[in-house]
Amino acid sequence: MPLYALVARDRPGLERRKRARPAHLDHLAKIDEAGHLRFAGPLLNGDRDMVGSLIILEADSIEDAKATYAQDPYVVNEVFEHYDVMETLQVFPREA
Repeated sequence: MPLYALVARDRPGLERRKRARPAHLDHLAKIDEAGHLRFAGPLLNGDRDMVGSLIILEADSIEDAKATYAQDPYVVNEVFEHYDVMETLQVFPREA
């Protein structure tokens, strides 16, 4: 199944992120339970402050991936100032 990455940069300040975080983690947990989440984590600046997100999931199409990401509470609650969704390929680690 194809992989799709969301690469996002937060709006300034952490308050929106903090408020939406529990719902965001619940959303990711559902994707993970369905077996479609490959990676999810914050992007950090030099001071190790959260300044964005990187999420990689499996989906049938880019439209399906965008629809899944559109339901993410960080998107719904406008935590991100900007984000892109694009297809990616796993090269490493090599799958067994």
